[in-house]
Amino acid sequence: MKLGNHLLKAAMLSTISIASLSLGSAAFAQDNTPQASDEVDEDVIIVTATKREQTLQEVPVAVSVTSAAAIERAQVRDLKDLQTLVPTLRVSQLQSSANTNFIIRGFGNGANNPGIEGSVGVFIDGVYRSRSASAISDLPNLQRVEVLRGPQSTLFGKNASAGVISIVTAAPSYEFGGSAEISYGNRNAIVAKADVTGPISDNIAFSLAGGINKADGYGTNLTDGSKTSERNRWYGRAQLLIEPSESFKLRIIGDYDKIDENCCFVGNIFDGPTGNAIRAIGGKVNSGGIFSYGEYQNFASENKITNGGVSMQADYEMGSLSLTSITAYRKSRAKTNADSDFTSADLIGQNRGDVDIETKTQELRLASDFDGPFNFLLGGYYFDESINNKQALTLGKDFRNYANALTAGSYVGLEPTIRALAGVPSSAAQFGGQGQGRFEDWDYKNKAYSVFGTADLELTDGLVLTGGFNYTKDKKNLASDIRITDVFSAIDLVQVGANAGLPAALPAGYVPPGGTALSSGLFPRINGCASVTNAPPASTPNPTRSGTCNPFLGLGALQFLPPFLNIPNVVEDGRTSDGKLTYSARLAWEATDNINLYASYGTGFKATSWNMSIDSRPFASDFVAGSPAQGAPLTPSAIRTAGLATANLTSGTRYALPEEAKVIEFGLKAKWDRVAFNLTIFDQSIKNFQGNSFIGTGFVLSNAGKQSVKGIEFDSSVNPTDALQLRAAFVYLDSKYDSYVGSQFGDISGQSVAGIPELSTTLGATYTLDLNEGTSLILNADYHNESNVVINENPAWRQYKREVNDLSAAATLRLDSGLQLSIWGRNLTNAKYISVNFPSVVQSGSISGYPNQPRTYGASVKYKF
Repeated sequence: MKLGNHLLKAAMLSTISIASLSLGSAAFAQDNTPQASDEVDEDVIIVTATKREQTLQEVPVAVSVTSAAAIERAQVRDLKDLQTLVPTLRVSQLQSSANTNFIIRGFGNGANNPGIEGSVGVFIDGVYRSRSASAISDLPNLQRVEVLRGPQSTLFGKNASAGVISIVTAAPSYEFGGSAEISYGNRNAIVAKADVTGPISDNIAFSLAGGINKADGYGTNLTDGSKTSERNRWYGRAQLLIEPSESFKLRIIGDYDKIDENCCFVGNIFDGPTGNAIRAIGGKVNSGGIFSYGEYQNFASENKITNGGVSMQADYEMGSLSLTSITAYRKSRAKTNADSDFTSADLIGQNRGDVDIETKTQELRLASDFDGPFNFLLGGYYFDESINNKQALTLGKDFRNYANALTAGSYVGLEPTIRALAGVPSSAAQFGGQGQGRFEDWDYKNKAYSVFGTADLELTDGLVLTGGFNYTKDKKNLASDIRITDVFSAIDLVQVGANAGLPAALPAGYVPPGGTALSSGLFPRINGCASVTNAPPASTPNPTRSGTCNPFLGLGALQFLPPFLNIPNVVEDGRTSDGKLTYSARLAWEATDNINLYASYGTGFKATSWNMSIDSRPFASDFVAGSPAQGAPLTPSAIRTAGLATANLTSGTRYALPEEAKVIEFGLKAKWDRVAFNLTIFDQSIKNFQGNSFIGTGFVLSNAGKQSVKGIEFDSSVNPTDALQLRAAFVYLDSKYDSYVGSQFGDISGQSVAGIPELSTTLGATYTLDLNEGTSLILNADYHNESNVVINENPAWRQYKREVNDLSAAATLRLDSGLQLSIWGRNLTNAKYISVNFPSVVQSGSISGYPNQPRTYGASVKYKF
């Protein structure tokens, strides 16, 4: 078999995409991509990532693909549902409709912070979607969804250090056709969509598609009885295919989608010590269990998201060479607001976000199709993105009373004294007053380019050596304009104590007789600060041996909105510039007509990610925190020397260093007439994995020194008869932090990665019963299991675990006329688990989380013509 017979022709897809049959079904090469009106044979598919037309058995990469037919049978509604069919993929929707996290083989990040690009690259018809706000949309008129595992930086232009999700839609057809479908389910769920395609002239074809997705929420706001976690979204899509000659083809795509819904339900997992303070001021917390799907909110969450763009792919054949150009422009906007404390007390007045993303990309590729043993692909990629991110978090009308209840009256009782000692003007607002807070305005610009290429050399018949490279240069500029109006958070409580004639703070951990350690607990009682009669040991650094401790320090935990140092400044320029050469090598061997083997080594890269949130802090190398009232000389640092230091300014991180990935992989592909399977063994790691952790009021961005996973992936299909297909897939992952010294929780090196199950299993069966000519009944069932796993890195929360058991099924009657009638259900056993848990907002000691969606079911009617 000659290598040249398998190279990709000019009509390659707009990204370097990969496809294989879902769960190991057999696949055979064909010459033309199926169009919208064609009946797509699931056993016939094109694989294009390696620039060859290959079957699943031949393609020497780890990949899962879910075809349009499989998605239709399983009633997959969006990318969240897809994880029940692909066991190596995890998808979590978080605090809004705009925040979705994609994880492959235990690696993934990027949600909740627009400064962080995902380690899993998402592509739709070849166009990179840089942020989850523009990646999670209802699936359009699909051809397939591909999940490519492991770092893919040598073939993709931007951010594929952990893998790629590629969504491929059907191109226009010169044969008139289309479909219309409507579905109705529980919670008044309505999904309606339609598409049409056909010729405009002999060399121009078009397609139009659109749809709506609406459903009542599965959560209840116990304050007014309204529903949360609803669906209310629609999309439209138009395409033109222009072929003025046999050697030139142009595909133009325009799309627009909109979301306007109340999302996302958060439940109380643990009602901590702050719960009593909330009840003391007349508030309510639903501590009856997260799976009651009841929460308290003072107003409905707002999620208004628009996303649209246009792309143009041009393919030009020049004999044995083909040139492909992909140009795209996209714009997304997400406006959100939420009552983030999830209590009936008005603690957080507003938590608003307004994120605008504008992205321009250009990709150019030259590929060969020589008859000899050598072929190549050479390409370039350009990326230009601008983000404006406006955020605001304000205190509600009940926060002052809440803070006073937490401190046994000291917050209000000591206010006159603190204001006088700190020199706070009488015109300044009272402590904890409604409307005070933080107001953020971030401007972010990212320009990057990549040069990449691959070369294939057929050493002997059936033995192919492939090498690839990618050089990426990535530059980012960040500027902030942040105002903090919280009066209390700007006060230096150490200095206040000094102004009162009190000594400096006692050493951390020292417990006065009859009192409590000032460093323990979120809100130590002020009367725990008793007279000191016993001096600390002489070995204690800088001990305070007499006098009384500073009673004001116990209020410090309420200073969670401290002053912010904007960037750029004279010390920090707000700029990063990264460059990296990555490479890959693979040896693939067609051992027999039924068995193929491969071994590969690859590296990957993702550039610096900025923390575009209030918890962006100067690096310790630029600033060492301290108060002049502590007595000891302040540590010199660049920010202090420049006169930029302010009270309560702390150090942390501004950005996370680039990720550097590598993987060693061995694969076996086998296929016979009724049996096919794939086996992959791999060792994958990412140096400087970018971790983003929520701490109750903001996000901390840090680098894990090294995160690694060793694993086995197996998928198979068996056809005992022509009518029955059985599928099984298993993924084993041994995922851990080899080194993570600077995590939010300290040194967690050696700890397993939270939320990544050791074993994931997917089982499926499809039975097709031919009732008479042209009429058939299709029965389909899929079961997905994830073994029990800890869901948070916090060592104190190791008891909170998740086990997934999801059963879905559907029955479809397909008539010769093109009419289809289906009944379906997802999560039929109504299994319950927590996807993510996190510290409750301004309620330290309490825990909140996102539960999974309960059982859904319904019926649909579809007509194809």
